[in-house]
This record gives sequence, C-alpha cells and structure tokens, in this order.
Amino acid sequence: MSLNVDLEHYRNVLIVRLQGELDHHTADAVRHKMEDAIIHGTSDHVILSLKELLFMDSSGLGVILGRYKLLKARGGKMIVCDVNPSVYRLLEMSGLFKILTIHENERLALSSLEVVS
Repeated sequence: MSLNVDLEHYRNVLIVRLQGELDHHTADAVRHKMEDAIIHGTSDHVILSLKELLFMDSSGLGVILGRYKLLKARGGKMIVCDVNPSVYRLLEMSGLFKILTIHENERLALSSLEVVS
C-alpha cells in the first residue's frame, strides 16, 4: 500500500493529513514534503492528522521526531490528532507523547494553537 500526503495551510498552521502506510518505503517522501512546507512556507506550527494512517513503523517515528525538532528549533509546536489505536500504541511505546501534544480531532488541535499563536 502507498501513502497519500495532504498538506493544507490554515493561517500560521500547516495541517498534514496522512493516509495509508508510513514506513521505510514512504518516509523520505513525507520527510521532504513536510520539510519543504515548513522551511519555505509561512507556518509556525504543524498539526499531524493520523485519522487515515493505517500503519507506521520506526521510519515513520523518525520522520515525526525529526520534523518536531525542526519546528521546535524555529519556535513552533507539533500537535498530533485523530490517531487510530494501532498507531497510538506505537507512539505511546516510543515515548513521543512525552514531547508531543495529542488531541481528539483537528478542530481541538487548531483551537489549542489559537491560544498559542
């Protein structure tokens, strides 16, 4: 299976919606698309919507952690939302929830950033 990456700019937030499988076959494409949008765009923060992400492996964790570090160095935040149970377990076991904020849906994630921005 492949991965579809949908990028949407909303004010100063980049919303990234992943659909499919984020693994070693698709990680580089996601990394490049997100980095390009963060570095060359006007977004200070990222919301990562994982509602349609069916599978993720350690390569996907690396993509998320790397983009988190890039945003943090630029003074931004990354929020994860709409996480399905299998991906949630992987994120939880990896310890990423210790540094990332999680919300139930995009609306709540956007609302939390309205206070920050």
